[in-house]
Amino acid sequence: MSLKTILNYSPNFSTKKRSFKQIKFIIFHYTGMKSESSAIKRLTNTKSEVSSHYLIKKNGEINCLVPDLYIAWHAGISSWKGIKSLNKYSIGIEITNPGHIHNYKKFSKKQINSILKLTKFLIKKYKIQPQNILGHSDIAPYRKKDPGEKFPWKYLYQNKIGIWHSLNQNKLLKLRGLKTNKIEKKKFIKNLFKIGYNFNFKKNLKLDKDKNLKIISKAFQRRFRPDVVNGIIDKECLVISQNLA
Repeated sequence: MSLKTILNYSPNFSTKKRSFKQIKFIIFHYTGMKSESSAIKRLTNTKSEVSSHYLIKKNGEINCLVPDLYIAWHAGISSWKGIKSLNKYSIGIEITNPGHIHNYKKFSKKQINSILKLTKFLIKKYKIQPQNILGHSDIAPYRKKDPGEKFPWKYLYQNKIGIWHSLNQNKLLKLRGLKTNKIEKKKFIKNLFKIGYNFNFKKNLKLDKDKNLKIISKAFQRRFRPDVVNGIIDKECLVISQNLA
């Protein structure tokens, strides 16, 4: 399987090479900047100290910024299933989108087609497991919202990329907004741990338990219940988390 990419190298990567086996994750991001040109400038500017392995432009063009076997600087402080600093083990894919601060938009059909092509290529090349295809907000929920609730996670799953629940949508809608009790909330938290979410940054941020839980719940909702992202653990969220765990 061949993949057409445009080389637009970034200087922002670690010079020590890694092995094929170290690459276990794919992390999706949006650029979160007003214009595509400013995003490219930032990703290729030495002073920014930010990069990714690939950038998918508005027109679907795939830019290669950092070769796969080098560590790009895209994930920052991150954690998933007890693994910290996911830069070491992941390939980062940035997608042009202004993000939540600058009038967040739907991803274009051309972008989605390129996401499918690139991700399938990487999955095959590095034998990436479905549960290891993540968003930036999954691995850094206290800092990030990208790629956000408009990212087509369900569509990707339907095309054999990533994970999704196997529940009936009409049945789920009947559970939406129904309150959960303390025991059910504890079950939800346990399910999030099983899925891979971590709560290990709360001491640094000096947040109380409720605020922590709301942040993590929003990250979960952006990924698996994107219609309503409010941080409230209802019965719909509980059932989805049980199915995934």
